[in-house]
Formats: sequence, structure tokens, C-alpha cells
Amino acid sequence: MKFVDEATIDVLAGNGGHGCLSFRREKYIPKGGPDGGDGGHGGDVILQAVGNLNTLSDFRYARKFKAQNGAGGAGSQRTGKSGEDLVIDVPMGTIVTDTGTGELIGDITTEGQRLLVANGGRGGLGNVHFKSSTNRSPRRITKGKPGEQRGLQLELRVLADVGLLGMPNAGKSTLLSAVSQARPKVADYPFTTLHPELGVVSLGVGSSFVIADIPGLIEGASQGVGLGIQFLRHLSRTGLILHLVDMSPYGGGGDLKRDVEQIVTELAHFSKELVATERWLVLNKMDTLSEVERETRCSALIQDLGWSGPVFRISAVSGEGCKSLMGKIMDWLNERAVRKLEAQNREGVEGDEYTP
Repeated sequence: MKFVDEATIDVLAGNGGHGCLSFRREKYIPKGGPDGGDGGHGGDVILQAVGNLNTLSDFRYARKFKAQNGAGGAGSQRTGKSGEDLVIDVPMGTIVTDTGTGELIGDITTEGQRLLVANGGRGGLGNVHFKSSTNRSPRRITKGKPGEQRGLQLELRVLADVGLLGMPNAGKSTLLSAVSQARPKVADYPFTTLHPELGVVSLGVGSSFVIADIPGLIEGASQGVGLGIQFLRHLSRTGLILHLVDMSPYGGGGDLKRDVEQIVTELAHFSKELVATERWLVLNKMDTLSEVERETRCSALIQDLGWSGPVFRISAVSGEGCKSLMGKIMDWLNERAVRKLEAQNREGVEGDEYTP
């Protein structure tokens, strides 16, 4: 299935049914009076997040969606049937924007979450509503209101706790397949990853997190070189970025400092918030180096970068250091969850304070 992370659709809610013009005419009741019922309401258009979707590819061809109209009212004060709501399934992580105004309508992040994007029209009033002491036979009704019509821009940003970042062939896909059940394409040429891949890392009961691999970046990505930076949005929800560096003498034998700084530059061009996200340096392909080469190359890179953050030395192929790295990530995520909970509790206490 082709991965699609953007789509534009048109939605039209149902129209309300018209009110009914009717008078009661029954034997022995010659002056029954008005009895026209109201029209039914038009159906709403609702977006709903489902867990088994991970792409917007369903909207490549189906781009127009319309909810059911409400039925007109009938005699004997019978209200017309309301139109059924139209529920459209979208993946979790979908951001919805109005194409006409640029207004952010909502962000759908949890399974089962619903977002109303177009209101159905209200049903019209039947003539029974317009009777009075001076108008016993009203011939007035109101028509149903038209349903709301909108153009929507859907943008998918995958929901992951950790994101993998690096140059092409840094070993991101290999690491993802080594620590999770995901099976991304792995090959010895650049840009084998053409779209984001997700994997769940499980470290035991109740200890798991989602890790995302995005296509590799090269210089000029912000100007459209290579695959561009169109997939960097998928890192915007992550709390931690693992910056992988190919330390092998034959694959990463170039200017490693320049490669690392180049990616940071591309991040800054895309988003100031993203470049400020916590980032760990992961030196990969340690299995290709001798003990002396490991120490020399790793120490030189860390010193050249002036790196003061966490550094991990791993081999995604052999598994060396991967388990320890995943454990450190789990600890970091747990600590972050605790900090968030404490912050929420503090806000709750401050909100409850009362000063007479």
C-alpha cells in the first residue's frame, strides 16, 4: 500500500428537511386546524480515529463525502427522519485544517476519538408552529437549512515516543528491525526507507514504547534535495530523537562532524521546536571497528562536536549495545511521564487555591 501522509477532501453535511404544510381533515372534525410536522435534521460529518490505519491512502481517489439529508415533515405533526451521520475513519495522529480559512479544526490522537467537521442543517418548521388566535389556518412553513460544506486538509503525523534520524544508510532501519517486530526494507544503498516505519519495542509487561524511522536526510533537503524534509513532521510528536551516525570506515569514512551538523541545520530549517527536542548521539556499526579504532574514531567525533549529551555505541547488526540503549530510553520515558504527572498535579493544586 502506498504511504500517503497528506490529503485534501471536501465534506458536505446533510440538508435539513422542509417543514410540512398540512391541515387535519377527518370525518366529524371539519376544523381540525394545522398539523404540519417539522423536517428532520441533516446528518453531520464526523472524523473518527481507528487503530488499524496508518496512512491516508484511502483518500487518494475518494475525495468527496456527503452525509444524508433530513426527510421532510408530514401531516399529523409527524417529524421527518433525521439524516444519518457520516463517520469517516482516519488514522490516529491526523491533523485537520480548513482549506478555506487555514483554521486548525482539530488533532485526532487517540483511538475512537471523534471530531465533528461539518454540522448538518436544521429541519424546517411545519405550519403547526405558526397558528395563533388571529391566524387559525397558517399557510407558512420554513425550509430546512443547508448542511455545512468544507474543504479539509488532512495531515498525518505518526504517533511515536522515539524517532530515528540520520544520513542515508546510517543503519536506522536495521536498528528498528533489531529491537522491534517491524520489518522495514534493509539494503546497502541510500534511501531504502521511502516512508516512515513504526515499531513497538517491548521490554516486558507494561514496558513498551513506539519508535519511528524516517527516510534519511542529506544536505539541501530543505530545498527538496533527495526525499526532502516532507517526513520530518513525523518527528514533531516524539519526545526523544536518536541521531544515528555510521562509524564504519567504509560507509561513514567522510567528515562525520559535517554530517552530524548538516542534519542539525536541516532540522533548524524545518522547525525551531524540533531542533530543540532532546537528542541522543548513537554511534552505530561498532562491529566494523577494532577496539583501537573504536576509541579513536568515537572520541575524535565527540570532541569535534563538543558533544555533552548522552552517547551510545552500538551495532544494530550484531545487537551489541541495543538492549542497553532501549533500557535507557524506557527509563527516560518513565521519568518524563512522572515529571508530567507532577506538573499536572501542581497545576491542579494551584487552580484549586482560593483567596477570599
